[in-house]
Amino acid sequence: MPKSIHSTQPPLKFIPQRHNPFVVKVVSWFLPLILRVRTRPWLPAGIVNIEAKNAEGLAKLYHEFQAGKVRFLIAFRHPEVEDPLSMLYLLSRIVPQLAREKGINLKYPVHSHFMYERGMTLWAGNWLGWLFSRLGGVPIRRGRRVDRNAIQTARELFANAEMPIAIAPEGGTNGHSSIVSPLEPGVAQLGFWCVEDLKKANREEQVFIIPIGIKYSYVNPPWQKIDWLLSKLEADSGLPMTEISANGKEQEGILYQRVLRLAEYLISEMEEFYRRFYHQEFPEIISSEVPINEVLITRLHRLMDTALKITEKYFNVQSQGNFIDRCRRLEDAGWNYIYRDDIADIPSLPPFKRGLADWVAEEADLKMQHMRIAESFVAVTADYILEKPTPERFAETLLLMFDMLSRIQNSTLPGRPRLGLKQSMISVGEPINVNTRWENCQGNKQALRQGVSDLTQDLQVMLEGLIKD
Repeated sequence: MPKSIHSTQPPLKFIPQRHNPFVVKVVSWFLPLILRVRTRPWLPAGIVNIEAKNAEGLAKLYHEFQAGKVRFLIAFRHPEVEDPLSMLYLLSRIVPQLAREKGINLKYPVHSHFMYERGMTLWAGNWLGWLFSRLGGVPIRRGRRVDRNAIQTARELFANAEMPIAIAPEGGTNGHSSIVSPLEPGVAQLGFWCVEDLKKANREEQVFIIPIGIKYSYVNPPWQKIDWLLSKLEADSGLPMTEISANGKEQEGILYQRVLRLAEYLISEMEEFYRRFYHQEFPEIISSEVPINEVLITRLHRLMDTALKITEKYFNVQSQGNFIDRCRRLEDAGWNYIYRDDIADIPSLPPFKRGLADWVAEEADLKMQHMRIAESFVAVTADYILEKPTPERFAETLLLMFDMLSRIQNSTLPGRPRLGLKQSMISVGEPINVNTRWENCQGNKQALRQGVSDLTQDLQVMLEGLIKD
């Protein structure tokens, strides 16, 4: 995440994709090293093992794509920032090796275009935009009603590129390997457009969307590291630290009670913050029959709604849709205040106008921090840990709390602490034939809209099925 912004910035220009096979090959060569580097303590935990289920179907689809028989889009889960590495390993290592073993003829390298969120270059640096463009990436501005450059480029690539295109239909990470966020309709819409474009060109390729689930687990359960992180969060928040002396199920129960205790404390502190300084009301929720975890999730959602409403009021954005939709719109609204498309030459502004522009940018950046806090918890549920108290679910929940505390303590979000080495399981689902759905929806625009909605819902169900424990 970038440091606090104190001055107006140039506009976020579209970065055209400039696929360079040599760059792809170099990155593929160094992928094992990149995966090892990710294990550095100040970076997210590295991935030491990647496996795939049903990858033969993907290899066959690539063979048919290269033979000019099909077009397809890879719709992959996006729980963590490590997902691009997992996908690159799948395409550059697992699929080619499996193709050789099964006698499936493929042209190399096996790769794909992909879409990435334009804001990634803000916290990672401009070098990432350069690299992603050479790898075949297309940037998109989340939250914009229509990002024409991104949509038109993706549509053109889907129908005519020499490689498939990969998109995360969730639109961003949610920090949960076992929860799929509500999908955006863009993937389904691109599928329908691709069928239309091929029909207009009198081409006979079939169009498919292939769902791919990604799930992470720790090689060794990092209970000691989880206890350490929880103790750190307790100390940073002002709660007395609690030592763990129990083992097994008893340890899990104590950890869970500590997580609830920390969550209740943080929610109470944030409620008091918004009550005192933003004049918001939080009526007490009293119910002896409702479990404490359900009460906390109700309070958390109320707190998130409050934070978003404060930001929406400042940016004059309507409160519509779910938490994810609202966060995306606010992000785009904030960027419009900071990265000014309406200023042709920032350095040439008179000092007075430059001062006003800087003032607007700095205040917008501060207001967006309310949204960022809410954004961290969009996928949190009341029973996530309780239904399966695995080290992965404990870790994911605590790391989200770590993100929140880090954002409040420092505008520069540090790398998450390493809790342990991870392994990735990639599950390839059955391809969805888009042609059949498109043909069943001919007649009027309402039928097409319903077809896009139905396809999006079916894709959601398929992705959820691919990550079931």
